Amino acid sequence: MKKIFIFSGIAISLVFFIGCEDNTTQSSNPAQKRDTVISEKYAFNGSISERVLRNYLSRAITQGELCQTRSDAVFNENVRMLKSIGAKFIGRTSFVWTPEIPEEQHFALVQKRAKQLFEIDPEFLLQCSIFEAVFHSSNELTNYGVDLIPIPEYVFKEFGLPVELRNFDYYAMLYGKNKLSDEEYLYHDHWVKGASIPDIASIETQMYFFYRASRYIDAGMEAIHFGQIRTMDDNDPEHEISFELLGRIRDYAKKNARRNFVICSAHVPALHGSNKPHGIVKNGRLLFDFHVFPLRPKEICGQPYHTILEVGYHDSIYQNSLGGITPSGWKCDSLPYFVEFDNSGASNPGICGTKEWWWPWGWDEICWFAHCSNDYRNQWLEYAHGWIRDNAPNGYLRVPGYITIAPDPIGDVWTYRINTKSDACPTGFSQEETVKRLWSE
Repeated sequence: MKKIFIFSGIAISLVFFIGCEDNTTQSSNPAQKRDTVISEKYAFNGSISERVLRNYLSRAITQGELCQTRSDAVFNENVRMLKSIGAKFIGRTSFVWTPEIPEEQHFALVQKRAKQLFEIDPEFLLQCSIFEAVFHSSNELTNYGVDLIPIPEYVFKEFGLPVELRNFDYYAMLYGKNKLSDEEYLYHDHWVKGASIPDIASIETQMYFFYRASRYIDAGMEAIHFGQIRTMDDNDPEHEISFELLGRIRDYAKKNARRNFVICSAHVPALHGSNKPHGIVKNGRLLFDFHVFPLRPKEICGQPYHTILEVGYHDSIYQNSLGGITPSGWKCDSLPYFVEFDNSGASNPGICGTKEWWWPWGWDEICWFAHCSNDYRNQWLEYAHGWIRDNAPNGYLRVPGYITIAPDPIGDVWTYRINTKSDACPTGFSQEETVKRLWSE
């Protein structure tokens, strides 16, 4: 069985310029009329109410690397689309998976794009990601890594450590007692050689995550996605370190964030078949502000590429999100969440019933979606939107805006874009009008 494993961050970084092509040397600003006031519907400061959180989740889109877009023409076309459909929660706009440029250039670009976005719509809520991957500069894909990043003085002081002149230590972030030679441990070189899953219990990992979070908050990010948190907390079974780390980040946000608050989330899997709810709670308090999980579409063999959603299908989150007291202080029996199109790889593309059940029709979720017909993609978005509303009232569909389909590209198209196909976006998949209609109902 042929298998392809490509994680989202790696694939997105490798196809940075693929998707909507830059066919013009100049592009007009997509916002003819700029908003200047944040309405009550999207207003928060210091904390976020359940009502405002739900308002944002109901208008959520995955727009990978929006704040890292180098081309003004591509950036403006994407912003035009976001304004057209009425998006407010703009997900995964900035992150480093495979590091491509020096650290300071990365944050300068993120800050520049965030400033432009807020000038266009101050109600935009921009999310960054800090994933379960750290790279050494000797990795197989790039010349950059965490070991080239100097540790700022404020990070040492935050953790009560003596200030040193040194860079982050990649090896100190990894699992295992002998971090240099523990080759048997699954998470060493997990992504490629020189790219591993970090151990959240390591003080070096905590310092690095705090550093990245603070830099993104300074750049304008108001939400952080922490990826697959459960792969990083093997040495933190009671989640004490995770709570402490997010507490540090939230305290930083209180003093430095755009609206004095940062909204935290992560993929929170339940054990397969356990019927336990998705989420992390300690003493009745939830670790995250909302939960996130893949859609988990169920194949319908015999009807090519067709899928349905189903409560209780394997480890799906529908009707199964853990409740408690949120970081903002309000209590819920089930924490709001959104489901998103996951991207992680492929195995026997186009084949139903492969053993990797989490890959519908042998693809990850966004590759499956991209390979469907245009009519079925529109039909399925409408179906999923209504099904979640009727069967999982605490759930929301985060629509796909920009996501890599690198495990199985369509010709020379490596990225799914929701944009209507046009001269400005010749590789658009044209679900823009469908989402605009669904969100206006």
